[in-house]
Order: sequence, then C-alpha cells, then structure tokens
Amino acid sequence: MAEVQEYMIFLFISLISIILLRAFLKKRSSPRLPPSPLALPIIGHLHLLGPIAHQAFAKVSSRYGPLIHLYLGSVPCVVASSPETCKELLKTCESSFLGRPKTFVSDYVTYGSQDFTFAPYGDYWRFMKKLCMTQLLGGQTLDLLQPFRRDEMKYLIDFLLVKAKAGEPVDMGSEFTRMANNLISTMVMSRRCSEDEKEAVEVRRLILEINELTGKFNLSDFIWLCKNLDLQGIKKRLKALHGMLDVMIEKIMDEHQKERRKMKQEGRAAKDLLYILLDIAEDESSEMKLTRENIKAFIVVINVSLSLAAMIQCFEWKVEGGNGRVDMEEGPGITLAKAQPLVCTPVVRLNAVPPM
Repeated sequence: MAEVQEYMIFLFISLISIILLRAFLKKRSSPRLPPSPLALPIIGHLHLLGPIAHQAFAKVSSRYGPLIHLYLGSVPCVVASSPETCKELLKTCESSFLGRPKTFVSDYVTYGSQDFTFAPYGDYWRFMKKLCMTQLLGGQTLDLLQPFRRDEMKYLIDFLLVKAKAGEPVDMGSEFTRMANNLISTMVMSRRCSEDEKEAVEVRRLILEINELTGKFNLSDFIWLCKNLDLQGIKKRLKALHGMLDVMIEKIMDEHQKERRKMKQEGRAAKDLLYILLDIAEDESSEMKLTRENIKAFIVVINVSLSLAAMIQCFEWKVEGGNGRVDMEEGPGITLAKAQPLVCTPVVRLNAVPPM
C-alpha cells in the first residue's frame, strides 16, 4: 500500500513539473501578447461572451484595456475597443489584418470564398474590387439601373401613403428590408421579391435562412474537438438550403444566358448586373477569368440615403408606444439589429409627395 502511495505521489509531482515546464517554455517562446483574462480549457474565453458579443467585449476591455487577447474556443483573436487602437491595427498594421476569418457557413455559401466579401486578400480580391468600382457599381451602370431604384422608391412611398391615410402603424425595419431585397433582386436579376412571384419569394426565403445560419455560433468553427462534427445540425441544414438555392440560381443564369444571346443578336445592351457578369465571364481580354461559381457567389451578395431623404421629406412620423420614444436596445446578430422593431405611423406632409 505504501509503495502505491509513493508511486502516486511521484506521478503527481512529475505531472505538475511537466505542466510547469511546458508553461515556462511556452511563455519564453511565445510573442508578447496583449492582456488577457483567465482562459478555460477547450472553450477558452467563450464563457465570457453573451448573446450580444460587442457588449461582452466592452465589459472585458473596461478591465483589461483597449487591446485584449482572447481565445474563442481554440481560435486566437485580438479585440480593439478604442479609435486609436483601431487606427493602429487597420491603418498602420493594415497588411496583417486584411483577411476575414473563414467559417464553414461563409465558405460553403460562397462556393469556397469566391465572392468579394469573403475572398482572401490577393490578386483575385483586388480584381473583384476593381470590377465592382469600374463596371458593376460605376457611374454608367448606376445610370442604367436608376429606373429600378426609382420604381422601388415609388412602391415604398405609395405603400406609406396608403398607411398614412388609414392612420395605421408601419414596421419600418420590415419595410426597408423588403425594399432592399426588391432593389437588390431587380438590379442583379431583373426580378422583384414580391408576393406574387413564387420563385423570387423562394429565393428570398432561402437567402434569409442562410443569412440566419451565417450569424449563428457554430461549435465546429471554434472548438477543435468539434471540427468534424455537426452537433448543432448547421452543416446538414445549410447543405440542404444551399442545394435548393443553387438549383434556382442555375435556372436563372440559364434563362439570362439565353436572353442575353438574343439581346446581343438584336444589338441591345445589358439590363442588369447578371448580364454584365456574364459578359465579363466571356471576355477573353479580362485579366482574370470569372467562373460560373464566381458569378453565383457574387449573386449570394445602395439606396439608403435616398430612401431616408424621401421618408423625411414626405412624412411626419409618430412612434407607437414607449411615450413617443424610440427603444434603442440592441438585439443579437451579426448586423446589430434593434431588439424591438421600429413601428411608426406615417403622417403625410402638405403637398409633400412629388410625382415619381
């Protein structure tokens, strides 16, 4: 019995010694890192985060300073929480922070990060940026797409006029989302996401569900033990949704391709962004070749100031509930949505609605 106890004590001391030695060697070999709270095994600092991540980061930063080092599971990251620190990271040290973190959802949805948003910094990213600035969102293209923007603005104004005459409140977040979806859909594919177009509505539904998955915390992205597991069912659900969306986008591209060839024979110009992308894909002089996957990734990708100006010019606004005060509580999500929707009743200004 005594021999067993001695052996256990020896084993315990040896284990502690190995742990301390590894910690010492790691400390000497590791680069200097910003301050960091105590991390837990496997999950790192995930226990410090809540539904609204930036609020949790702010709380930690208030104690440890404007630049902190955290482990989100097994993924190391730094958090900057002051204008000066952000400037240092994003301007002075720009080359070290040019890429976006790759997640399973973002990589899968964009056909292997082949879109502009998630593509790694390099020749392809620079080509896509140039493409956006000169051809897809250049002055000539925006002029070509101006009727789409005007029509969507008219739809929204007409809708608000009906609500104003009836004295009914409007969920402004929902209506702006509807307008943005319709605008993007018409500019890219010449199709509105309206209730009477079954295919367009289905595309919108699929994209909304995929966007929801994009904002979810996925264990396999942060916990190395779960890398090849799908404990939350996110991968399975995403593959099903993306498969349906891919079939529909392929159909839309095939229809555009047939119409585009007919238009070229008749000498007519392109009329939306998908036509322009198909033209670029067939351009032999292009510095980089756009594949079908590149184009599909771009689709699964302007008008806010104009819309806001029209809302202010054409209507007075009465906030529903809350004693006329807007509830600015933040909700969870990747885009910092409001916790409660902004519901207002529009009141028409005298002779304020111009003909459109």
